Amino acid sequence: MAVRKHLQRVQLRDWEEIRFPAWPVDVTVELILEKLLVCLLQAGWADKIPFIWFWPDGFPSCAIMTHDVETEAGRDFCSGLMDLDDAYRIKSSFQVIPEGRYRVSESFLQEIRRRGFEINVHDLNHDGRLFNNWERFLVRAERINKHGREFGAAGFRSAVLYHNLDWYGALDFSYDMSVPSVGHLEAQRGGCCSVMPFFVGKVLELPVTTTQDYSLFHILNQHSTDLWKRQTARIMEKHGLASFIIHPDYLAEARARDTYKSLLAHLADLRSQRNMWIALPGEVNQWWRARSQMKLVPEGKAWMIEGPESDRARVAYAVLQDERLHYEVEPQGNCRRPPAEEYARVSRLTRTMAMGDKVMMHEQEL
Repeated sequence: MAVRKHLQRVQLRDWEEIRFPAWPVDVTVELILEKLLVCLLQAGWADKIPFIWFWPDGFPSCAIMTHDVETEAGRDFCSGLMDLDDAYRIKSSFQVIPEGRYRVSESFLQEIRRRGFEINVHDLNHDGRLFNNWERFLVRAERINKHGREFGAAGFRSAVLYHNLDWYGALDFSYDMSVPSVGHLEAQRGGCCSVMPFFVGKVLELPVTTTQDYSLFHILNQHSTDLWKRQTARIMEKHGLASFIIHPDYLAEARARDTYKSLLAHLADLRSQRNMWIALPGEVNQWWRARSQMKLVPEGKAWMIEGPESDRARVAYAVLQDERLHYEVEPQGNCRRPPAEEYARVSRLTRTMAMGDKVMMHEQEL
C-alpha cells in the first residue's frame, strides 16, 4: 500500500496545475445551458420557459452512495458497512468484482438484496486493462454481461474509473458509473464537466461528481468532510447529482470510518433540512429514463406532463430575475395557465430545442 500511494502521488503531482475541468466541481455543461436559456429569455421568446423538473416530486437535488468492493477484506466488511448506512437511513449500491479478487457467494449477494441495497458489476477482474484492446474488450464484455445477468445487476462501473464511451454499446447494462465530472486525481484525466446524468447511446451515465475516499485519504492526506461538503454545496446550487465512492476496503482505519460517518450525518442533514433526494443508483436510472419519455403538453390552457411516472414529475419554469436565471417549480397538481400567444411561442421553442428530452437531459450529443 505504501509503494502504491507513493507512485500515485508522483503520477498525480501536477494535478493542481490543471485548469480544465475546474476543480473541485466542474459545471461547464450546466453553465452553457443556463446561458442559452438566458439568451432565449432576453430575446423575448417567452417570459417563462417551461420544462420538466430534473428530479421527482420536486426534489431540488439528488445524492447516491456507492461502494466499490475491491478485496476480500472489503467484501467481509460489507455487512458492517450496511449497518453504518442503515444507521443514517441511507441505502447504497455495492459494486462487486465477479472474477479473480474474491469469492462471490450467493449468500453474500442475497444479504445485500435482502437488506434493500443494490448490486452492480465492478469490472471483470479489476486489472485496469478492460479498455486496452477492442478485441479483448469484446471477450471481457461478454463475460461481464453474463455476470450482470447472474447478479441481477442493472449497473456497471469499471476499475479505476477507466472508460471509453465509444465502446459502451457492447455492455448490456442500463446505466454506468465510470465517468468522473473532474478527473484530476484519477488515472484517466479529463471529465464530463457536468453534474447531471446523461445518455451514451442506450446507457445512462451517472457521473462521479465528488472525490473518491481513497484520493481524499491517501493522495490529499485529508480525513475531513470539508472537501465533500464544498463539492456537494456546489452540486446542489446546480440541482445536480452528488455521487460518492466509498470503499469498504479503506474503512478499517478508525479515522477513515469516522470521516465516513460524518459524511453520512451531513447527507442526512441535507435530506431533512434541504429536502435532498438520497436514492439508489437504480432509482435514479429509472427516474431519468422515465423523464426522457415524458412530454410537456397543453391541456386546455395549462401546461401538463404526459408519460411514465408523470405523477411524480413537476412543471418548472426558467425565468429572469435581475438579469439572472432562476427556476420556479410548480407544486403537484398546480399548472400555470399561459396566455395563448405565449403558449404558441413556447410550443415552438420546446419543439425546436426538445427541452423535455435533450436540452435538460444533457444528451451525449450536446
